[in-house]
Amino acid sequence: MKWRVAVDRALAPLGLTHAQYSLLGSLMDLQRDGTRPSQRRLADHTGLEPLYVSKLARALEAAGLLERTPDPSDTRAVRLSLTDEGRTVTARAVALVRTLMERLLEPLGGLDGPDTAAFTRELTALLDVPLHAPPTNEE
Repeated sequence: MKWRVAVDRALAPLGLTHAQYSLLGSLMDLQRDGTRPSQRRLADHTGLEPLYVSKLARALEAAGLLERTPDPSDTRAVRLSLTDEGRTVTARAVALVRTLMERLLEPLGGLDGPDTAAFTRELTALLDVPLHAPPTNEE
């Protein structure tokens, strides 16, 4: 939570929240690969709930940072893409967050430090554990 608050504070001058940044940064990454993802694909990519991605996308569209267009091959789907302003704001946000992460990870050697790599592997292992309910002893 401390890191999320730090990211929110760093992004506040750009008018973004951590969740909006996650969506925009992920969209930028997918677009670099030539993909114009659906809201559903972006939800899967970010790990955010589809309904939440829809809400975020509408707000970011209203702010002029992304475009939502109907998918010609699926009338239920909406495709997303960054606007020119969205690309500019997202690039600035990525730079701000990268600087912040470098500072926060300084005790582990910074973003590229070996201790950071080990920390990332261990944290990823914990995050990959399924969240399903544990088995009960009742049979």
